[in-house]
Amino acid sequence: MTDIQGIIVVICIAAVILNLPFGYLRRFTRRFSLAWFACIHIPIVFIAIIRISTHTPWAFAPLFLALGIMGQIIGHRLPIGQKE
Repeated sequence: MTDIQGIIVVICIAAVILNLPFGYLRRFTRRFSLAWFACIHIPIVFIAIIRISTHTPWAFAPLFLALGIMGQIIGHRLPIGQKE
């Protein structure tokens, strides 16, 4: 595995993990509110900073975005604190 491949794998994992708690928090916000908007967009900024600081090509941005959306969906569906 080359250096760039390793960096891409790390950013992919970070995209999912960073979005999990924000997806979970989004569950408790009113749709289209400022808090809802923040829960969706704050992790994108962090992933963009990581991508830019590692000089990862723009071609991988859609992959990171898709994995961020996946992290949001998984986080939103986490059964933490729910009684059965």
